[in-house]
Amino acid sequence: MKLMVSIALLFLLPSYASQTSVVHIESTPKPSTDGVIQTETEKIVSLVCILTGTVDNKELEWRRNGAVIKLDDGNKENRSSVCINPVIYKDEGAKFTCQLKSNSSHSASVTLNVTYLAEISGSENVTLEEEESLDLQCDMRANPLVTSVTWKLNGALVDLSTGGFIVSNNGVNTKLHVKKVDRSLHEGEYQCTIASPAYEERSRTFQVTVTDKTLKFPLMPMIAGLVVVGLTALLAIVSRWRIIARWFKK
Repeated sequence: MKLMVSIALLFLLPSYASQTSVVHIESTPKPSTDGVIQTETEKIVSLVCILTGTVDNKELEWRRNGAVIKLDDGNKENRSSVCINPVIYKDEGAKFTCQLKSNSSHSASVTLNVTYLAEISGSENVTLEEEESLDLQCDMRANPLVTSVTWKLNGALVDLSTGGFIVSNNGVNTKLHVKKVDRSLHEGEYQCTIASPAYEERSRTFQVTVTDKTLKFPLMPMIAGLVVVGLTALLAIVSRWRIIARWFKK
C-alpha cells in the first residue's frame, strides 16, 4: 500500500511543478499577504517583476486591468519595472499583472487600494434670475466611502420641507436643486460638506445671487416676421412700379 502511494506522488510532482509560476513581483510599498498594496493619491508606487526560474523565452509583459502596458525595449527581459507616479483616484482597484509573454500561466498580480477624498474645496459665484432653476453640485467620490453629506444655506442646514429644495446623492456627486428660485428664499451662501472615516471634513461654497426676471423676446420669430414684412413691402413697390410703367406706355 505504501509503495502505491509513493508511486502516485511521483506522478503528481511534475504536474505541480509545471504549474508553479516563475514570475514574482516586488513593490514599494509592500503588498499584503493577499497581494493588495495600500496607498494614497499623489503617492508613488513602484513595481518590479522578477523572473525567478529558467525558461527559453525571458520576455516579460505587464498588464493593467487586462490591457497591455507599453514597455521600453530594455525593460522586458528577466526583470521589468513599472512606476505609478502619481497615484490618482482612478487607480483604485487597478490590478497590475506581470507574466511571461510566451506563457501567460506564469504570472503574478497585485491590486491597488487607493484611499482618497474628493477635492471640493474653493468657492463659486452663481447668478440667476427669479423663477430660473438652481442646480449646485459637489463631488463625493471617496475611499473609504463618504459617511455624511450636508448642505447649508447661510450657515443653517437646508430645510427640505420648505423652499422646494431637492437633495440627491448617487455615490459620485451630491446635488441640490430648486425648480424655481425666489430671491427671498434662495439667495445667499450655500455650503456642501462631506466627511469620510479616513479624512477630515471638506467643504465647497456657492455664493448665489438672484436678480430680477427680464422679459425675453423670441428673437428668431421676430427676425422671420421682419423678413416677411420686408419682402411683402418690396413686392408691393415692384407691383406699383409695373402699373405706373404700363400707364406711361399708353
